[in-house]
Amino acid sequence: MMRRLSILCLALLVTVPAGASTPGVGNDLPSIGSAGGATISRDQEYQLGRMVVQGLRDQGQILDDPEINDYIQNLGSRIASQAQESPQKFQFFVVRDQRINAFALPGGFIGVNQGLITTTANEAQLASVLAHEIAHVTQRHIARSIEAQGRQGMASAAAMLAAILIGAVTGTPDAAMAGMAVAQGTAAQARINFTRDNEYEADRIGIGFLAAAGFDPNAMPDFFETLGRRTGPSIYQAPEFLQTHPVSANRIAESRDRAALLKPSVTVESQSYAFIRERIRVIGAEEDADLRKYYAALADTRPLTPAQRYGDSLARLGAGDRERAASALIELAAAQPQSPMLQAALGQAQFAAGWPDLALHTLRSALEVAPRNVPLTIRYAEVLMRTGDAKRAHQILLDLFNNVPPTPEQIRLTALAANAAGDTADAYYYMAEYHIATGDLPLAVKQLELALADPVISSVQRSRFEARSKEVREALASNRKHRDRSRPDADKMSP
Repeated sequence: MMRRLSILCLALLVTVPAGASTPGVGNDLPSIGSAGGATISRDQEYQLGRMVVQGLRDQGQILDDPEINDYIQNLGSRIASQAQESPQKFQFFVVRDQRINAFALPGGFIGVNQGLITTTANEAQLASVLAHEIAHVTQRHIARSIEAQGRQGMASAAAMLAAILIGAVTGTPDAAMAGMAVAQGTAAQARINFTRDNEYEADRIGIGFLAAAGFDPNAMPDFFETLGRRTGPSIYQAPEFLQTHPVSANRIAESRDRAALLKPSVTVESQSYAFIRERIRVIGAEEDADLRKYYAALADTRPLTPAQRYGDSLARLGAGDRERAASALIELAAAQPQSPMLQAALGQAQFAAGWPDLALHTLRSALEVAPRNVPLTIRYAEVLMRTGDAKRAHQILLDLFNNVPPTPEQIRLTALAANAAGDTADAYYYMAEYHIATGDLPLAVKQLELALADPVISSVQRSRFEARSKEVREALASNRKHRDRSRPDADKMSP
């Protein structure tokens, strides 16, 4: 596995994605340019980052949960909106990794390990990490490093990305650290200094984003100090975040001084944060873990908070204790009727307990209060499909698709609903959209061919399918053109 991923990332030296001809159409692996040029466009950065994310997704390392996805994207977007001069779009995701770490990839992709989220004491601390990573992207630190070092920089970037993949897939910190050592070793002290400068700049810019978004800027140095207290006798025993983002006393002091100069309009912590932290604790636990014991131990020392009771209910639901889970969630949802997350969990628990009519009523009523809420809509569609109303599920998912930027898993569910409803052509079409979203254009072409081959498609469908097929084929042709141009460089680098 390590060898395959390393080879994949090494290929990025000569085959990094170039720009698509139309919005929403991904690319395969076109050229980043010749050995003599090292300037990377923003679109090339995006395609490179997307490739890494898809590698993580393919290995099951991303927590694809509607509630978690919705929360982390909304929180990240709130902070990123403060980068008013940046044209960058951001995508945030949670990684199945108990180690404390976060990372920014080229193109605005920002990953946060589940271990970091459950370690934060409050939402402002989590927001501070996101703000720091957002600043790495807005300041184009990865691209600037690559451009400064030419082709060698491309190799360094590829090795860094390989380290991320290897570390995530194998769960071996040593593998990731080794990859990073390879990436950094060729640049010696100049590279180290540049990285240190990047960290200081990300602190300075990020803390401004943090305060502007309404969070306490002291959360950044507070979290740094918390992690610093976890450091063992060796740097390799420090939290992963400190290994990849070295924090000195000077950095903490400087961020503390800067926080003192900022006067944010601090908002109340969202109710969702504590609930999401418990959801991640349960959803991201090892398969054989019984979190009921964890919450029982907590209950022996003090009354559980509403968020902990939510986590306990999820743990019970996962362990098959459905009726007790549903009963607990009924009480929680009654106390917070405006919480889409609690209503979604209640609907799921009611269905699991054998109360489908109640589940449908709960979810339908919640959507009337929070129309087009993504997790609620998905959970409602899932229950509709399981109760035989796939056509209605298809309708509400299409409405969501057309009005809210969809996630890959949301698109996939739309395709499944279309298929269950007997809308075969649309099922193929939305599977094509899924493959476009995940960067597999050849599979997207095949799905569109199947959609066009359906004998009962309407003229409107045919026009839509043909137009999309043309876009994807043009992107593929552009990719092949770039790869052909880069092949001589690849040959020169071959041993």
